[in-house]
Amino acid sequence: MRLPSWFIGEFTGTFLLVFFGCGSVCLAVLTGALVGVFQVALVWGLGVAIAIYLTAGLSGAHLNPAVTVALAVWEGFPPKRILPYVLAQMLGAFVAAAVLFVIFQTPLIAYETAHQIVRGAPGSEATAMVFGEFFPNPGGLPLTEIDRLRISHFGAFIAEVVGTAVLLFVVGYLSDQRRRSLPRAWVAVAIGLTLTLLICVFGPLTMACFNPARDLAPRFFSALVGWGSVPFTVNGAGWLTVYVLAPLCGGILGAGAYRRFDKRHFLEALKKD
Repeated sequence: MRLPSWFIGEFTGTFLLVFFGCGSVCLAVLTGALVGVFQVALVWGLGVAIAIYLTAGLSGAHLNPAVTVALAVWEGFPPKRILPYVLAQMLGAFVAAAVLFVIFQTPLIAYETAHQIVRGAPGSEATAMVFGEFFPNPGGLPLTEIDRLRISHFGAFIAEVVGTAVLLFVVGYLSDQRRRSLPRAWVAVAIGLTLTLLICVFGPLTMACFNPARDLAPRFFSALVGWGSVPFTVNGAGWLTVYVLAPLCGGILGAGAYRRFDKRHFLEALKKD
């Protein structure tokens, strides 16, 4: 059976996004090869740019359920294709997490041994963070009660809504049909750089998700390979509210804001002409 091009595009693009992005987190946490949020953010951004450039012609390069849902709400993307697109994105992210687990298995064990981290026990979010996300950012260490004061559940939710809204606003502008004169490579790079900036701002707080597939599929994978319930209990229901619902809400708000903003200013420009 021949897979449709949109499935190949969404699977491959999301795989690359998670492979480069979570790979950069693995490097930073487990080996110290990347230092500081900017270096991790830059790898994420470049990975996203490459994924978009390679797959835009196949599937439109959604690579994110928040994008798919926002396009269905505002741009007429067929609702019946939402679940198939999301499934392809989830599968790509899950496979990328599995590949990273195989590659970084030895550094992971060495890090856990050195820091006396028992996978699946309280505090093992210190290493589970290389797959799923937590608030605040554990930074490779178990979260303490003092750490948790850095951001509340509600604050994390708002951060993810705002970050995703900004991302979708920019994506809307860059992918507008009236701007097809922009080279695809520049569009991909601009979106990647936007994500880099957003990770620099929100990374220390929520690890900067903005993409339910990027978080949920690797989170499920980590639960299956030893972390058990930890990925789904450290932040209570935050795995759902902050990393799934907030990006979906933010995507709809951001795409809607762009649609409103650009329609008004485009009409004003026509009147001036």
